[in-house]
Amino acid sequence: MDISVAAAAAVHALVERRQTMATAESLTGGLVAATIVEIPGVSAVYRGGMVVYATDLKARLTGVPEGLLEERGPVDGDVAAALAEGARERCGADWGLATTGVAGPEPQDGKPVGLVFVAVAGPSGTEVRELKLDGNRAAIRTESVTAVLQLLTDSLRATPAPA
Repeated sequence: MDISVAAAAAVHALVERRQTMATAESLTGGLVAATIVEIPGVSAVYRGGMVVYATDLKARLTGVPEGLLEERGPVDGDVAAALAEGARERCGADWGLATTGVAGPEPQDGKPVGLVFVAVAGPSGTEVRELKLDGNRAAIRTESVTAVLQLLTDSLRATPAPA
């Protein structure tokens, strides 16, 4: 799916449901936010977000447990879940989206280039997807954005709309 199609689908689904979203991004460095704000009408649903590139900011700004970061490092499925939950809670949104991973060009903390975790936290829980992406840094970042937006759309389809 194209990145702008994924963004439009997610934004329009949230507008229809009258629900909001927030973001916590690591490897995408604000690309999720930049992509969704291109969609007309997004101001009705996007609360805001955080770019938490440095590991200590993942704990300080989004509430990822420091012990989890120390034990597993920032590139981890449970860290992605905590980032999404932190974005949702700290921005007062219905849905939180998160990205963390290794875009390259070098491995990080023993984790290979292209290992990415995306997560979506919503009213009925949190879902994480592990991705193993190929390509250069730009391609990995773009695919990560598309994947987290697709996960949001899938989660919205699987969750009953509020009454």
